[in-house]
Amino acid sequence: MRRNRLGKSDVHVTELGFGGGPLGGLFEAVDDDTAARALEAAWDSGIRYFDTSPHYGIGQSERRVGALLRGRPRDAWTLSTKVGRVLVPQDDAGRKDEAFEVAATHRRVWDFTRDGVLRSVEDSLTRMGVDRIDVLYLHDAEEHFEDALRDGYPALAELRAQGTVGAIGAGMYHSGKLTRLVEETDVDVVMLSGRYTLLDHSALDDLLPACEARGVSVLAASVFNSGVLATPRPSDGATYDYEPAGPRTLEHARRLAAVCEAHGVTLPAVAMDFPLHHPVVAGVVVGMRSAEEVRRNTEAYGRTVPAGLWADLRREGLLDARAPLPG
Repeated sequence: MRRNRLGKSDVHVTELGFGGGPLGGLFEAVDDDTAARALEAAWDSGIRYFDTSPHYGIGQSERRVGALLRGRPRDAWTLSTKVGRVLVPQDDAGRKDEAFEVAATHRRVWDFTRDGVLRSVEDSLTRMGVDRIDVLYLHDAEEHFEDALRDGYPALAELRAQGTVGAIGAGMYHSGKLTRLVEETDVDVVMLSGRYTLLDHSALDDLLPACEARGVSVLAASVFNSGVLATPRPSDGATYDYEPAGPRTLEHARRLAAVCEAHGVTLPAVAMDFPLHHPVVAGVVVGMRSAEEVRRNTEAYGRTVPAGLWADLRREGLLDARAPLPG
């Protein structure tokens, strides 16, 4: 599997990354055996970039990812996690977490201060049982952006200067705020959620040109827009950005699917391939919860997309004319 460098750092990632959100019980619970088989399948497929966060299952995803990686040679894999929420133990009282299907053993406290960042990193290293983190992101800072920019970024830059982490950046869905971060700081990479996909090209307006000008890499996450692009033919119950997809979105997705079918490839395969043709995109990160999902996604990633498909999508008015494409 191809590896690409993140910005000006020495960190490289495989072009297909494993997104650890589902291992935290996103949408539905995942047992330990299923999670372990998914991670093993990802490793066996050649994936060597694993992304996680304390937020995912209030630590469950980090523990599971760490269990796989600490048994592998340290120079063979790349690991990223995130800061911005500190986990505080509590009595779950039989309750479930509000965001993931896990027992509510901790509560999240927003904290982008230097002390909060350092505590979060220390806690993550302990949960995962690893000696260092390769990439560290400010996480979901849309509603706390000034705090993250003023306090969180300098803390990340300090950790990078010390060699505790190799590359730094932020993971958000708001391309405008990521653009400001890129223009005002010295980050290496941003993880963009759902804003450079077959359905949403809005990052072409601001973030992608800024990254190109500043030498910052992009990792494209949520390339299926939370579900509507994840199957060959989008169904009536498909979700878009974690909400039921509206009629116009479904119609757009089905038109995309029809062109894909006409060229003998699936919509998910094309959705994974599309972002990779922009010069600043170093990889796509896909959330996976089972070995079967890993198999499906790695097979889709490996498919060759016919050049004529891109021309037909353009002809149908389904792709922004500014989007770089092969050929």
